[in-house]
Amino acid sequence: MFNIPPVLPKRSIKGISAVLLPWKPNGQMDLDSYQRGLLRTWKSGLTPAINMDTGYANLLSPQQRTEVLLLVAQIAAGRPFVAGAYVEDLPGDVVRNYINQSVAIQESGGTPILFQSTQLTRLPKDKLVDAYRRVAKECDELLGFELGKMFAPFGEIYDLDTFRALLSIPTLTGIKHSSLSREQEWQRLAIKNQERPEFRVYTGNDLAIDMVQWGSDYLLGLSAFYPEAFALRDKYWVMGDARFYELNDWLQYLGFIAFRDPVPAYKHNCAMFLAQRGVIEHASLPTGALSRPDSDYALLALVQKHLDALVS
Repeated sequence: MFNIPPVLPKRSIKGISAVLLPWKPNGQMDLDSYQRGLLRTWKSGLTPAINMDTGYANLLSPQQRTEVLLLVAQIAAGRPFVAGAYVEDLPGDVVRNYINQSVAIQESGGTPILFQSTQLTRLPKDKLVDAYRRVAKECDELLGFELGKMFAPFGEIYDLDTFRALLSIPTLTGIKHSSLSREQEWQRLAIKNQERPEFRVYTGNDLAIDMVQWGSDYLLGLSAFYPEAFALRDKYWVMGDARFYELNDWLQYLGFIAFRDPVPAYKHNCAMFLAQRGVIEHASLPTGALSRPDSDYALLALVQKHLDALVS
């Protein structure tokens, strides 16, 4: 057993929001709607994350991921963003690929996050930590990633010894943890509080977004649905405002709908929700993406109605 970390009232929360990549019915990326999503995220006060799971990084070609990165770098105009270094489909040495991708992201003005890959997660523990260390050496700042297999088959949740070893890498400033397990995330918070308090654990638990109460920050796909509501929720927490709880509850109801099995289909729910709100043009999907039934529209509309009232 371990002691659950204490709740940290009025703590400032760092919110990173993965941005949905919308699609047109003709199978092309809807980059106009995508730009609007980026601008909404920055305007809300959250940091956008691109080329992540929510951005269909695994379904894009390397050329498309580069196109997205260059577009974001152009419109960011110095504003911060996080970008996935995705190498699963690249030939050659996995560490060299991560270094090349991370350097390109950094040179574009973003902070790289190491999206896991089959080659990386199959490495022995010592070589895996060394891979992170070698990539981090080339970066001013780097984020790590633990991804549960419910999101992607090449994902891996590291053991606690590996997590501890990653804390020793100076330019690795945080790690996104997507196990959907409170206990595993609490364990990481307890370790980092003791060994490196400034290190950030970014919750990727879309089924427990209240983990921010115990000291997690977040990098979520759920926040792509309604970044303004997440930003307001975070503001309430800093203020010690009781409205945090009701707003968090309704955002969590949205998470329960969207992140049910099969989990990757949450992106279709996100497209439905944003199209229903008039934020994007279509709820279309790229080839290979999982879909939800049309009956979900009514459920999403119910939650949207309550969220709109709480945010207005």
